[in-house]
Amino acid sequence: MIHISENAAKQIAQLKNSESNPNANLRVQIVGGGCSGLSYKLKFDAEVLETDKTFEQHGVKIIVDSKSYLYLLGTTLDYEGGLNGKGFSFLNPNAKKSCGCGSSFSV
Repeated sequence: MIHISENAAKQIAQLKNSESNPNANLRVQIVGGGCSGLSYKLKFDAEVLETDKTFEQHGVKIIVDSKSYLYLLGTTLDYEGGLNGKGFSFLNPNAKKSCGCGSSFSV
């Protein structure tokens, strides 16, 4: 399972309201790249494939493809705003090493 913090859910809902497609949900992906080898990618997507996993908490839904799910199992998606906020962050128990900015990791 992937967890969505209340703060992340509020931010996702706010961003979704500005999307041109109201049926789109947040897709979370793992892609190659970044300082540590793998990076997180977030985008809105209206299409849900048969092999996708969906998770819903605090009134928002996220979509994860089956390959990315292997790297994200047990992860919490959080959001921290404000002047010193980091934006979206991933508390990923599978990450063995991550870069200083927290946007890439390795397993």
